[in-house]
Amino acid sequence: MFQMHNIPQNDIPPNDIPQKSERFIRGRKGEDQATASLTASGFEIIARNFRSKFGEIDIIAVEKQLQIIVFFEVKAWSVFGIENLQYSLDLRKQRKIIKTAKYFLSENREYNKMGIRFDVIFVKDNKVFNEWQEADGYRITHLESAFTERVL
Repeated sequence: MFQMHNIPQNDIPPNDIPQKSERFIRGRKGEDQATASLTASGFEIIARNFRSKFGEIDIIAVEKQLQIIVFFEVKAWSVFGIENLQYSLDLRKQRKIIKTAKYFLSENREYNKMGIRFDVIFVKDNKVFNEWQEADGYRITHLESAFTERVL
């Protein structure tokens, strides 16, 4: 039989404390840049990193003039270009986003009369070695209606 030991957090050596990965930090900064860009473009951000048992949606926003709710997938890359997007947003990932969006709408019925769109925002920094810059150091590409629900 093994014995559990409760080690207070302060007693864990600094090298043993889990650190946020560079990929996580890059993704979060990319989502921050995408959010700032969307807000400046007139979108109302209603949720970030919405999670359900089906998956996660990076940003959910409303385009008020058109009465459309938009579900955004944000891709923040420093090495690959937008032409590689198809490899990270395959049909399986699209289905997860669509199921999560349906769950969001079932829980937030005030958006049910709006149109729905699935967009992708591609954020690329312009500096080498994955070092992030201020907002003017990013290239943001917004792909509207990047994918739709398919009837199979």
